[in-house]
Amino acid sequence: MQDIEALLQDYRRDIDCYLEELLEAQQIYSELKEALSYSLLSGGKRIRPILTLLTCQLLEGNQGAARRAGTALEYIHTYSLIHDDLPAMDDDDFRRGQRSNHLVFGEGMAILAGDALLTQAFQLLVEVDLPAEKRCRLVNLIAESAGVQGMVAGQAMDLRAENREVELAELQQIHRKKTGALFRAAILSGALCSDYSQEEWQALETYAEKLGLTFQIVDDLLDVVGDCSELGKEVGQDFRRGKATYPALLGLEESRRRAEKAASQAKESLAIFAERAGSLRELVDFVLERSS
Repeated sequence: MQDIEALLQDYRRDIDCYLEELLEAQQIYSELKEALSYSLLSGGKRIRPILTLLTCQLLEGNQGAARRAGTALEYIHTYSLIHDDLPAMDDDDFRRGQRSNHLVFGEGMAILAGDALLTQAFQLLVEVDLPAEKRCRLVNLIAESAGVQGMVAGQAMDLRAENREVELAELQQIHRKKTGALFRAAILSGALCSDYSQEEWQALETYAEKLGLTFQIVDDLLDVVGDCSELGKEVGQDFRRGKATYPALLGLEESRRRAEKAASQAKESLAIFAERAGSLRELVDFVLERSS
């Protein structure tokens, strides 16, 4: 695990530096820039851009294009966190160990900071150094994954599932859209920055689905058994809001078993790549065993 943690730390440093460079290069109204920088540069695991870069590396693709595409995904992820913390949504006071954006800058500015990050993400994508056809596919993939077929739909379904009983199939659909869609976009974006066979694409789709499921179940578990000092946010929020989660529906033991099964399936899906996919396999274990 030490090797993957060191690798992830190297990637995080590179991504953080790139995020700072992009912000410094832009003319943005000062108060808005402060609000979006506050959340964008607050750390975080950077799992989505790392997945884009690792997938691109696996397929020996264009790392510069992958870095820009992965950064766009981090913009979108950060916008979703800012909006997710709002009183009208999950009403969370802390994110990544600091006060939520709306508590520092006000709800209006927080909404605008999220809006700015989302729109800026697509400006980054249309400037990715790829042939026009691939660039269009990349924009379409990420728009679909972030919008009404993906994350936004998942968030809407998640809100409507609060304080009522849900079946496992509904819970799986919520998580597939709310979390899994951006994981799929991150991994397949790395493929689009490279050359690949149809068999490789299908293997990466399966990997993305199972890794996203692992991540979400562990996220649900950490809200029950996690340490708020490590998580950087309060625990027990899902229970207090009556959220549809794996532990609430299946209990801790069965949820953990399902996370382990999904993690195993994620690693098995990479068999076509043999030893070349070592880092992506190790990342699965990192996600499964994470404490934050």
